[in-house]
Amino acid sequence: MDHTFPPARGLVQEVAALCAAADLGEHTATAVQRVEAHDPVLQAFVREPDRCGRVLAEAGRLSRRWSRGPGRPSLFGATVGVKDVVRVDGLATTAGSTLPPQVLAGPEATVVRRLREAGALVLGKTVTAEFAHAAPGPTRNPRALGHTPGGSSSGSAAAVAAGLVTLGVGTQTVGSTIRPAAYCGVTGYRPTHGRIPVDGVIANAPSFDVVGLLARRVEDVALAATVVVDGWTPAVVPGRPLVVGVPEGPYLDLVSEEGRAGYEAALERLRDAGVEVRRVPAVGDLEALAQRQVDVGRYEIARTHATWFAAHAGRYRPETVAAIRQGQTVTRQEYDEALAGCAVHRAGLVARMDAEGLDLWVAPSAVGPAPEGLADTGSSVMSLPWSQAGLPAVGLPAGCAPGGLPLGLQCVARPGADEQLLAWAEAVLEPALLSRPARGGC
Repeated sequence: MDHTFPPARGLVQEVAALCAAADLGEHTATAVQRVEAHDPVLQAFVREPDRCGRVLAEAGRLSRRWSRGPGRPSLFGATVGVKDVVRVDGLATTAGSTLPPQVLAGPEATVVRRLREAGALVLGKTVTAEFAHAAPGPTRNPRALGHTPGGSSSGSAAAVAAGLVTLGVGTQTVGSTIRPAAYCGVTGYRPTHGRIPVDGVIANAPSFDVVGLLARRVEDVALAATVVVDGWTPAVVPGRPLVVGVPEGPYLDLVSEEGRAGYEAALERLRDAGVEVRRVPAVGDLEALAQRQVDVGRYEIARTHATWFAAHAGRYRPETVAAIRQGQTVTRQEYDEALAGCAVHRAGLVARMDAEGLDLWVAPSAVGPAPEGLADTGSSVMSLPWSQAGLPAVGLPAGCAPGGLPLGLQCVARPGADEQLLAWAEAVLEPALLSRPARGGC
């Protein structure tokens, strides 16, 4: 029988409950106790010698700084798990590796500083695939412990789904936030490339890397986004039907039978809610997409790790070694041509949206439910076209496969339209997807 985790809580719900609290002591102690009780099974958090002492001290400082009531910051007392490629003052960064932590040390990431200034409590570092690439960590999927939670933001997604934190900070290069969100049955947000600062984050491929957010509901992600996204401006949902595009063609042919059935069922729920669904041929040249990803991604990871790898190659896991070695063979000309191809690809997706009158693309978050076992974190191909173009996406829970494992639907907007994307998701898409009981009891 699978382990029973605490009920998942919402970020908005958690902050509202703490608005009038005298201090955070009891709340913080309970949060740490949840981690200590359940993480030995889940293994979502990086081990920490005195988590309780550190977090209680941080909570005490917050309580002394902010008086009760509406004067408190927007994330006062919110519990956060931060992926272990994102630097946090007072906590070592290992990036899921065995490299000496002092080698990877540096100033705290801006995204963490902004969360802390808004009153959030960092419960700890969450497990990542090594250097946010492919070699998986030990985290298990709280929805089915024998299945992967996805990667590379595995710990952050699992901790949110298991009710251990209300906000997870992840990263995404290809599918590392959207896919774990789908596998674990939570909401994942991947911003437009560059809209959340990535300083203080150990890079994988800077041309694609973004900081992502994971939470229970869209309103939770949106609340956090107001704090961490550069230039956030609230959006209003237009008084007309939402128009979404289904990218028909070889891209969707990659989806498994149960994944495609879940996707079509989600589209039916959108239609029932008044959303106009248009089937549009798109994302046809998958081979070119994949080659560009290799040429840019591997070239950049090799250069990100040049100094560390030269000194510590024997400490790297085989999957990361293979990526770095491959990147060392990519020429500057191949890299430049691939970058130019990415720009053409992005312009083409936006032009197709304009020509077809689309507000958003909608696609499966993954090719199917979470694979069994922990050695494979699943395919990221469903996120490949959108991440390579730097477009914002939100991944929403969208029912279950027949076996009861969660499925997800990702919704993708034009570059820079993050606010509109989350507004549509909260007002229209999420309610539509939740409008019927999910199959399989998920």
